[in-house]
Amino acid sequence: MHVETLAGAERVRMPNASVEDISRISPARWTLIDQNQLEPILRARAEEVGVDLRFHTRLDAVTETADGVTATLTDVGTGESTELRAAYVIAADGSRSPVRDLLSIGSHGRGTLTNLVSFFFDADLEEPLRGRKIIAAYVNNPEVRGTIIPLDNDRKWVINVSFFPDKGQSAEDFTPERCVELVRAAVGVPDLELTLDSVDMPAWDISARVADTFARGRFLVAGDAAHVMPPTGAFGASTGIQDAYNLAWKLALVLADKAGPELLASYDAERRPVAEETVRQAMLRFAVREGKQFQDVAKDLVDEMTMTFGYVYPAGAFTGEGAGAGNITEEPDKPSGRPGARAPHVVIEGAHGPFSAVDLFPVGFTLLTAGASAPWAAAADAGRELGLVLQVRGVGAGGDYADTEGTFTERYGVADGGAVLVRPDGVVAWRAGSAPRAMSRRR
Repeated sequence: MHVETLAGAERVRMPNASVEDISRISPARWTLIDQNQLEPILRARAEEVGVDLRFHTRLDAVTETADGVTATLTDVGTGESTELRAAYVIAADGSRSPVRDLLSIGSHGRGTLTNLVSFFFDADLEEPLRGRKIIAAYVNNPEVRGTIIPLDNDRKWVINVSFFPDKGQSAEDFTPERCVELVRAAVGVPDLELTLDSVDMPAWDISARVADTFARGRFLVAGDAAHVMPPTGAFGASTGIQDAYNLAWKLALVLADKAGPELLASYDAERRPVAEETVRQAMLRFAVREGKQFQDVAKDLVDEMTMTFGYVYPAGAFTGEGAGAGNITEEPDKPSGRPGARAPHVVIEGAHGPFSAVDLFPVGFTLLTAGASAPWAAAADAGRELGLVLQVRGVGAGGDYADTEGTFTERYGVADGGAVLVRPDGVVAWRAGSAPRAMSRRR
């Protein structure tokens, strides 16, 4: 929501996807988690599967050869340099991305929009919130321009406050005393009792830009290094996670020599158009935060649910009926099941009870058939010949799983006997609306 102060009247209330019921489009639920809570979880999992994590390490040089890359790394604490050989380099080092710069991959867009500092505080905001649950409150008044974000929607909060270097302002202005004043001004309660949880406040900026390419030879970019956008819409982390999900299985197949390197070109073809549209949507919302009237941008807005769950790739590693047709988004509750779209969530039931069809996909390629899977058994043989993990599962009458809600054929766009091939990232790779003829083998 957009307010002069948290205790004051609302200027604009934007739809809040995080409080919407998503049970029709996902088996998962929303949660709020701060970056400093999430990163230790990710680190522990990475170490568990054998990732070599090196902190305080700088990439000084990288060169590409016909069979790999050579990287020069420096430990910034000891000054010791080492050389590493690898098959590929992925720049996933944040919005400023010195690695992307070393790879000579440019970017385009508006660039820096505003400079900020962030600090955490503890306070009881029940009275100024008046029972409202928020994902973000954009505050704009003569004393403070910033965003209040809940960490637990109870007592723990973070506030991002803008400052303006062209007016002589800097991060050094934000003393603890000044931070307390700014929180009170943003909340609209002059005597608000609060405790600052941190006073170490490095400056950062809100920017909008997209890398000119996400894949060039053995160099790849992902996350904020590939696209950075205003937090309006809360698209940033989701878009970066989508990148990783898209890239991981492709890279695994190429490294295992089960696919050619041209498969990695589809990463750029698929993800960059989605990133461009996501940045555009974040910028429309940012314009409202900066004072533009909501009605002036409303006609161009795509809702958060659609941007997060309903993106459709216009071109890439998929083929068949409907591939490349239509818009770059579709309503996630009215899925098409067409190639390039996310495979829809439907509830199916097996021997161990009901679960979502999307939980089948991460193990490899999955061929879902409408009804008995036996007519499509040749597909599994073709997959094995190519060295792929491919499971064939029937849904509905005569199949491996019951179609609990009777929605499988409608949501996947197939008739009885038809089939849909789903990639490990949950995107439809191919679809046949009816029963098979002869199976072809395509690598």
